[in-house]
Formats: sequence, structure tokens, C-alpha cells
Amino acid sequence: MGVYALLVVGATSALTNAAAACRSWPACDGRWYALDSLSLAVVWGHRTAAVVTGVLVLAAAVMAWRRDSSTRVRAAVTVALAAYPVQIALGALTATTPASAALGGAHLALGVLIFAGLVAALAWTLELQTGHLPSAEWEGEPKDDDGDDSVPTTGPLATAYAYFRLTKPRLMWLLCLVAAAGMALAAGPSLRAETVVATLGGGVLAIGASGTFNHVLEREKDKKMSRTDDRPIATDRIPKRNAIAFGVTLAAASLAAFYSVNPLTAALGFTAIVFYSVVYTLVLKPNTRQSTVIGGAAGALPALIGWAAVTGDVGVAGLALATVIFLWTPAHFYNLALAYKDDYERGGFPLMPVVSGEATTRKHIVYYLGATLVAAVALSALAGLGVLYAATTVVFGGVFLYAAMRLHRERDRAAAMRAFHASNAYLGCLLVAVVVDAMVV
Repeated sequence: MGVYALLVVGATSALTNAAAACRSWPACDGRWYALDSLSLAVVWGHRTAAVVTGVLVLAAAVMAWRRDSSTRVRAAVTVALAAYPVQIALGALTATTPASAALGGAHLALGVLIFAGLVAALAWTLELQTGHLPSAEWEGEPKDDDGDDSVPTTGPLATAYAYFRLTKPRLMWLLCLVAAAGMALAAGPSLRAETVVATLGGGVLAIGASGTFNHVLEREKDKKMSRTDDRPIATDRIPKRNAIAFGVTLAAASLAAFYSVNPLTAALGFTAIVFYSVVYTLVLKPNTRQSTVIGGAAGALPALIGWAAVTGDVGVAGLALATVIFLWTPAHFYNLALAYKDDYERGGFPLMPVVSGEATTRKHIVYYLGATLVAAVALSALAGLGVLYAATTVVFGGVFLYAAMRLHRERDRAAAMRAFHASNAYLGCLLVAVVVDAMVV
């Protein structure tokens, strides 16, 4: 995470702007730790952190060689250590040379290589230490928490609440936040309220339609899973025909709201509904362990919808935000798949924990978390985000990584759900930081 902090700060506008205050290296015009301005403080903070992190990378390499680490762990850490002095040299050239896109790109790319080597070494070390150990016993069978015991089970209110549950309301806040971040990146402070209302309104309706169709298509499998056997269609509280009509109505209303913004937004909204309802639910989820990875496109589309709502096209920064969501999805959902592994197996879903085992799934969580963090750096560089964004991805990325490491150590449902909630906290706070950085800071 020390390497990652250097990487993300180096990619943000904070260091880019501050670097102009010090065009010499290692000292600034012969002065050490001259803190005459905030820009110089940022520069010296970055250089000091580089030294401290270099010591940590060296220590990690020494520990890898002194302990009983695998060959690939030693190789990964050694590559990171060998690349570190080169990275420092590139940093010195970047600081003392007039702005060069090629030099800056090489500096960033080598930083990504170092970070990737350390993430791989961590994942392989955790696998070596815990992969052969059995998982703790899962205590009881958790339920899908869409339900609420305080709601009547009969009468008009109960029926209305059953329809509400069809829409999968727990997904709405995060996906709407993704769309909001896309709009904020595209428009900045000039974002119009009517665009926000129409886009997020269409998004809520689209999510509701997709969730309803998912309930309809998975009703037989839902009956086999203790987590979902009380869903409205699985229990016949809502007839299938009524649910389909409800879903079609929501989808039509969603497309109308999107089309009022522009045609591209409507086309992307339609794609999102079809992809989640048909491609993910019918084709991917019942047939491949990679459904979580490929299905991440459904969660990434709101980023493009938000961007298109403002610009009428698909921009590079919008694609970068979508990539963050796409890579985050496996790191997020694999935790839930671990927590409900037995349930998914009963339902006939070949998710990764069912097909490849829990140890492999835990390892892939670390892989995809590392990839998500790298994508967040790319987003920062492409969108010109600043200090708030950098601090958010470092702090909450570290919390997420810590939760993933505890999952390797503890290997029980509580640890899996803790990592699941940490993943939600990371993305939610990152998206808020994007919105604030783009529109306020």
C-alpha cells in the first residue's frame, strides 16, 4: 500500500501541479525540506514516502528470501525490488525535465509493475500459508436481507412491498452513484439538475426492471436456496405474469426517461437491462464460473450512461470509470459467493467457490482488488482528480485489502461478509470522492 500511495499520488493533479515548484533533484534548488509552500510540502512528502517505501520493499524481499517462500513469490518481490531504483531514476528525470508525456507514462507504468509484483507476491504468500487449511464451519444459513419482519404478510401493503422487493432496491444506491460519478466527471460544476433527475430516475427504473426479470427467470433456482426461497415469485406471492408485466412497464418507463436525455443514453440503458436480464441471468450465471467477471459489464454500464447523458458520446474518462467498476465486481462479489457457497451449489450455479474451491476464490479476490486499484490510478490520471480522490482510494483500498487478508486467515462467513462490506465501502467512498473532486474541489 506504500507503493500504491506513491503511485496514485504521482498520478493525481496534486503532485503534477506541485512538481512545478521544484525542478531539481534530490534537493529543491540546493535546499532540503524547504516547506515554503503547500506545493513544496507535497513534493517533499512524496520523496520522503518514496524512501520509506523503498526500505519496506527491500525488507519484503529479504523476508521472502529468508523464509520458506515459493519461487514465484521470491521472483515477484525481486522484480519489484530491482525495478524500484529504476523508478526512482525515472522520477528524478521527470522532476528535472520539461513536461514529457512519454517519460511520465514510463514512470507510471513502472510503478504499476512494482505494485503488481507485490500484489502477486501477497496473493501467492497467502495461498501458501492458508490454501491447504480447511475453512471454518459456516454457522447457520443466512437469508437474503431484502425482507422486513415489520411489514405485514397479507393485504395491500404486503403486496406493494413484494413488488418493491422485485426491484432489488439494495443495488440502486451504488449503481446510481456510479452514474452520478460519470455525470460529474463529464460535466463538472456545470452539471444540470434536469439531466441528473432524468438519468438517475431512468437508472432506478432500469435497475428495477432488471431485478424483476432476474426474479422471474431464476424463480425455480431461488426455491432451492435458503437465501432466496422467500422471494415474492418463488413463494407465489406475485404471479409470474404480473411480474413480467411489472418489469416491462418499468423498462419502458426507464427508456422513456433515458430518451428524454438523449438517444445514446437510452441505447445504453436498454443494453444494461438486456445484458443483466438475459446475458448474465440466462447465459452466464448458470453455465460458467466466469459469470461474475463478464457480468461486471452490467455494473459498469451506468458509468457510461452517466457520461453519455452529459456529452452524448462515450469518453475516455467514462470508460476508465467503467473499467474500475468492471474490475471491482469480482473482488466484491466473490466474497458473497464464499459466504453463500453451499447455497449457490444447491441452486446449481457454477460460481468460482463451487467449481474451483475457496482457496482459489480468495486468491482471485486479491488479484482483482489489485487490478481495481490500478484502474483507479488510471482514472485519476485521465480525469485529473486530486488529493481527496487519492486519499480515498489509498485509505479505503487499504481497508479492503486488510479485510481480504483477514478472510484468508479466518476463512469463515463473518470474514467473507466483512470483506464484502469493505468492498462496498471502498467503491461507495471512491465514487463520492469522484463527485466531490469533479464538482467542488
